[in-house]
Amino acid sequence: MNAEFVNPFITGFLNVMETMAQTKLTPGKPKRKQDDLAKGDVSGLIGMVGPEVKGSMSITFDESLALTIMERMVGERPEKVDAEVGDMVGEVTNMICGGAKRDLADKGFEFAMATPVVVSGKEHSISHQVDGAKIILPFQCDDGFAHLEICFDK
Repeated sequence: MNAEFVNPFITGFLNVMETMAQTKLTPGKPKRKQDDLAKGDVSGLIGMVGPEVKGSMSITFDESLALTIMERMVGERPEKVDAEVGDMVGEVTNMICGGAKRDLADKGFEFAMATPVVVSGKEHSISHQVDGAKIILPFQCDDGFAHLEICFDK
């Protein structure tokens, strides 16, 4: 997969976490993902379709990190992943993809974004519905892990 597609999502994710949730994450090493099993407890998934490209992106958070982000964004920490945490994950997914969409449009890649879908629970699956390589990028902070997955048909 072309780094030209991946980098705007990484930049968008780190920016959203730092500005909206005052959370600095350390990126790990990207690798190809071979299965649909989520690496965390709550995920946002969004599809993208354009004339030249089709893809999807997901962001998965460990429960502890999702609860910390929720606390930092709204001032209250839920006891567990609930509907409000799910809404927050959906919004974060939308913000990350929106930022990447702007960056990619500057490079000539136009696409429309679907409404994010949020899935939660231990060992849930993420189905990208795109014929292409899946790249997974781990991010870490003191409160847990997040995993960004990107899949494009190019």
